Amino acid sequence: MPGKPTFGVIFHPKYPPETLVDFARRAESAGFDEVWLWEDCFYAGALTSAATILSATDGIRVGVGILPATVRNPLFAAMEITTLARLYPGRFIPGFGHGVEPWMKQIGAYPKSPLRALEETVTAVRSLLRGETTTVQGEHVHLDRVRLEHTPNPVPPLYVGGIREKTLRLAGRVGDGTIFTGLSSPAYLRWAGKHVAAGMAESGRTENHRTVFVLCKAGPDGAAAREAARQALARIFAGGDPHLFALGIAEEAPALVRQYGVDGAASRMPEAWVDDLCAAGTPDQAAGTVNRLVEAGANSVILEPVEGDPDSLQEYIRYVLPGLKALAS
Repeated sequence: MPGKPTFGVIFHPKYPPETLVDFARRAESAGFDEVWLWEDCFYAGALTSAATILSATDGIRVGVGILPATVRNPLFAAMEITTLARLYPGRFIPGFGHGVEPWMKQIGAYPKSPLRALEETVTAVRSLLRGETTTVQGEHVHLDRVRLEHTPNPVPPLYVGGIREKTLRLAGRVGDGTIFTGLSSPAYLRWAGKHVAAGMAESGRTENHRTVFVLCKAGPDGAAAREAARQALARIFAGGDPHLFALGIAEEAPALVRQYGVDGAASRMPEAWVDDLCAAGTPDQAAGTVNRLVEAGANSVILEPVEGDPDSLQEYIRYVLPGLKALAS
């Protein structure tokens, strides 16, 4: 995709909500382009958090990655999006996705077909945002001649978060952008981009903004930063991760943890795994990973705190952001 890359930071759901305003203002003042929120179950509400950031800052964009499609009626989702888009034109980026399967089952919101529910929701929300009288009798969405009284101008882009082939294809078919979650290596991005492009071809879309979350831990003590990243990766590997197949380690990585435990796996992990899956180490090492993600197709790279590290923003501002600004220029 054309244009310079943009960069942002995630306000981790583990952070106390009362720190949200200070976090966002510091990120904006430092020069980040975007702040992203997760709507993880049992933490703070993403839309109220987005409204808070938008009202407390001047121009930074705010993304939500993602709103679980099955827990939001398309009309009410469109109403919330319209309100934020009209109050803060061009600054709000809503993203929809499946939600975490165990959580969706836990709260009774797991659909018969997650793919169909996601497609019906995004399609209906876009129709409503355009001011169209919308009727849908789908498997998940049911609307009968529904129309918004207020609509946004311009209509904000709707992003879709996905990991596997079918959802990535759906993101290309119905989304204005795709959200790639943490552990999206450059190899994974190149693979995923082909499926997004295939979905775009199906619907005739010509643009899809690719936003990538990347685990980031960096500082002058590069070894300590990489050790923290290794520990985080090993804990993730213990449960497996669908991104790992692109590096050919989908079986090897979990097996390493089973054999040696988290600490043992962290110490035995090849350096290449850390380089591919994290922006970790010295500032130059972190910038190198981000640059490889951009070369692999990322339009926006969003720094994700390792395990909700509360000191991450200051580290990013001091050590990582200067290298990112150099990349953007």
